[in-house]
Amino acid sequence: MALAFIGIGSNLGDREENCRRAIELIIKEGIRVTRRSSMIETEPWGVKDQPSFINMAIQVETDLAPEELLSTLKGIERQMGRRDGVRWGPRIIDLDILLYNGLTTKSPELEIPHKGTYGRAHVLRPLSEIAPDLVHPVLKKTIREILDEGVRVDKP
Repeated sequence: MALAFIGIGSNLGDREENCRRAIELIIKEGIRVTRRSSMIETEPWGVKDQPSFINMAIQVETDLAPEELLSTLKGIERQMGRRDGVRWGPRIIDLDILLYNGLTTKSPELEIPHKGTYGRAHVLRPLSEIAPDLVHPVLKKTIREILDEGVRVDKP
């Protein structure tokens, strides 16, 4: 079993319900959700002229390899009505693999740790709530330490 952390965000429709529904669909895929953060409202990052987001993070246990987990999450996004659009633009749901078993990998399809774990409040605040002492595999600092160092507010 791999331990992974997934970021969840929504800024269209019933944002909180979208996040809850995504978790239900993740569970239906046989992925065990072991911890979940509270939902926080955050300002949009990247494209500012859009509604605020609801963001959260979950900890999961899965037998899926990272690429299979990504494929499953993208399938859930499509099932919930997400379509391709403006990068960092509005979305009904966004599911990102933040961390996976201490793994580091980068391909055109998947980057672990997710770039958001380097200093984006909408990722780090919920992640810190459920895994403050987890050590980032690249930065070699805990999630709490990274969050305490401050977050980027510049454009991507």
